[in-house]
Amino acid sequence: MDGAQWLASYQERLQEFGARAAHAQKALADASATVTSRDGAVTVTVDPAGALHRLVLSERTETMTRVQLAAAVVATAQEATAEAARRAAAAVSPLIGPEATRMLGSYLPAQRSEGER
Repeated sequence: MDGAQWLASYQERLQEFGARAAHAQKALADASATVTSRDGAVTVTVDPAGALHRLVLSERTETMTRVQLAAAVVATAQEATAEAARRAAAAVSPLIGPEATRMLGSYLPAQRSEGER
């Protein structure tokens, strides 16, 4: 392979990586998560970093104690944060490769089934 071929190949790989990075950036921007508690009392939306962006309390919270409400908000926010983290990991997966994705995934909380929510 001569220098011109090598340079062309290198530029092509850079363009491919740039396209994957742009796709990952958009996917990260869309990686927020909204979760509603099992009883429907609390709904939270968090961004990929886990920052709370929206909190909705239904009428069901009127019968809850402050301790119950606080616990429901915290538990629901934790579920939403875990989901947003999974989405963020999936977004960067094309950039970091399968082995790094598996390692990253091993640090994420296990996903709950619909019956557990």
